[in-house]
Amino acid sequence: MPRRTNLTVGGASVEMVEHVLAALSGMQVDNCEVAVVSPEMPGLDGSSAAYVEAIRQAGIVQQDEVRKLLVISDIVRVGDDEAWVEARPSNKLQLDFKYRLDYGFNSPIGRETLTGSLTPKFFEHELSSARTFVLESEAEWLRSQGLCKQVGFQDLVVFGPEGPIENELRFDDECVRHKTLDLIGDFALAGCDIAGSVIAYRSGHRLNAELVKQLLLENQVQLGLRRSA
Repeated sequence: MPRRTNLTVGGASVEMVEHVLAALSGMQVDNCEVAVVSPEMPGLDGSSAAYVEAIRQAGIVQQDEVRKLLVISDIVRVGDDEAWVEARPSNKLQLDFKYRLDYGFNSPIGRETLTGSLTPKFFEHELSSARTFVLESEAEWLRSQGLCKQVGFQDLVVFGPEGPIENELRFDDECVRHKTLDLIGDFALAGCDIAGSVIAYRSGHRLNAELVKQLLLENQVQLGLRRSA
């Protein structure tokens, strides 16, 4: 807490990059310059929808350069019984994923599962508009730390005992869709396409990034089949 992915190079740092990285990865854009004049990326509505729209408006141009590809060759798993994420080999040159979200039966969020394959169509229509969510107790903690003071219940999906407060879900399973969006954004930290299958159980940014590091250490990045864009 707060839960976000940050990039640091030398003395420069940009926070909350997972949503723009997810949009770029989901739309198969690997050569893009993003300029930001703030220490963090815009929160917008807590999803990647605005970034996808910006990519659509800018246009996608296929280039001559061949994209790099990491093919998962062995099972790699990080985490413990409470939360984990695992990568497995696959016979397909794409990223398949399954995310299991589990807040328990007594939580307003409950348990949700999402399975899919990373394609621009699936990302844009099924994942990109899924928003960040928190429990009411987490929102109160953030405000006690001086964070999110200008953010209202309409700007963030906050769950009280009976469900979203002053807000409505865009999907019945919007929470697991957003966690999958975050997973895709974190896997973009690899800097290349990934072929294989990923299964996650209650994982977050830290575990996702840890798995990416392990995959880069244990697998060789090669030239893929797709062109850069």
